[in-house]
Amino acid sequence: MTESNANKQIARATGTVMIAIFLGQITGLIRGVIVARTFGASPELDAFFAANRVSETLFLLVAGGALGSAFIPTFTGLLAKDDNASAWRLASAIANAVTLTLSLLALLVAFFAPQVVRYALAPGLSNDPQLFTLTISLLRIQLISTVLFGLGGLFVGILNAHQTFLVPALTPALYQLGIIFGALVLAPSMGIFGLAWGVVIGAALYLLVQIPSLVKLPNFSLLTSHFSLGLKDSNVRQVLTLMGPRLLGVAIVQLNFWVNTWLASQMVSGSVTGLYYGFSLMLMAQAVIAQSAAIAVMPTFSSQHALGQKDEMRSSLAATLRSVILLALPASAGLILLRRPLISLLYQRGEFDSRAVEIVAWALLWYAAGMVGHAIMEILTRAFYAQHDTKTPVIIGTVAMALNIVFSVAFIKLFEFIGWMPHGGLALANSLATALEAIVLFLVMQKRLNGIEGKFILRGIISSALGVFAMSFAIFSWRYLGQEFSPWIITPVGVIIGGGVYFAALWFMRVPELQYMVNGVLRRLKRS
Repeated sequence: MTESNANKQIARATGTVMIAIFLGQITGLIRGVIVARTFGASPELDAFFAANRVSETLFLLVAGGALGSAFIPTFTGLLAKDDNASAWRLASAIANAVTLTLSLLALLVAFFAPQVVRYALAPGLSNDPQLFTLTISLLRIQLISTVLFGLGGLFVGILNAHQTFLVPALTPALYQLGIIFGALVLAPSMGIFGLAWGVVIGAALYLLVQIPSLVKLPNFSLLTSHFSLGLKDSNVRQVLTLMGPRLLGVAIVQLNFWVNTWLASQMVSGSVTGLYYGFSLMLMAQAVIAQSAAIAVMPTFSSQHALGQKDEMRSSLAATLRSVILLALPASAGLILLRRPLISLLYQRGEFDSRAVEIVAWALLWYAAGMVGHAIMEILTRAFYAQHDTKTPVIIGTVAMALNIVFSVAFIKLFEFIGWMPHGGLALANSLATALEAIVLFLVMQKRLNGIEGKFILRGIISSALGVFAMSFAIFSWRYLGQEFSPWIITPVGVIIGGGVYFAALWFMRVPELQYMVNGVLRRLKRS
């Protein structure tokens, strides 16, 4: 595949994934609005989010980021070399291992749930016996979703390796629909337990929606023809070897989330929920911008590495990083400037009052400041994984996450000294640690590839920064002039004004990515 064709394939795949992820994020936003209206920033919702952290951690440790970073490069490399039989034997063995491992872990955690909640997850919630018991029950229900997510995560990797992106990217939307069903249909009679069962339903949909696309793949029958763990298979051993460092990396990241939950559970009521909603809003924008590109670029990076196409990989990585930065910078500034009216518009109804708006807005302010770092890291880690290197990002990530814990404690004390809400310090710590991690990853990859077209990326950063400056001035002026208006007016008009000014600035500066996009749209309109 030539350098130009590779970049075009990445662009097409990114567009497809971006649309699907955008739909998923919209569905997640609707889910958040419904849940916030129903439960507000209540202690019961704190218990739900704390319990959800456990099942999410188990999934990510075994079958999420760890498996994706190890399985996709190996599986794609075998497909690129036309060794289909070995590829599917690998997939079958990993599917069996994922199912067995997650089932055993879920049973183990369910048995020790009281100890997990009291000593590791949320000691602040254990001070209230009823809340403590509730958290344990919610945890045990949601553990059912772990196995479903595990297999679903593997199916996502298989489909992505075959350049099938739309259906896997739609799976988060199906998951959100399950939770919406739980909130609207089950919660009126079951309370917060309806939300927990909604997670299980959503996980089942996440898995089942992929099966029709999966069975259409050539050689799919090989997936169900082997029922061993394949421990003697060299490809399986390679995946397990690659998973080891990444497993540690995911564990470190999840440890930070557990520390945040642990610390926030001892703050004022609603702090856990505030951090969850603040991070989720930042993640919605980051997912559309960076995760879509990362998902789309991973198979291409893996194929380029397997075929020894170093120059092509350098070009693809530089183009992807520049495009992601051009979108992440304005998104970060927009969330910071419009955070209060945005949260009011989305959530302020029912049990979600003005106090809850302030709690979430404060967390979002500091999380949004780190969006660019999160976006860059999302792309760079995929480049390392494609090179079958899971150790380097894990070592760097471990140091960064250790700093995150140190920053968390320090910023909590600083914020309390100033008189600010301390949970904002947890969000700032995450943003600062992630930014440092992204910088180090970039420097290491730059050395490995003998450069990443730094001047080309820097020109994009400068153009974006100038556009963001103009955009921020326009939004700030609008906020000042429209301060008496409803959030239903301030927010959408602010987005339109800010986005219009930003893209006008990029057009004036002749940023090629924008011109390519506009010309592509015009060509399609002419054809139709």
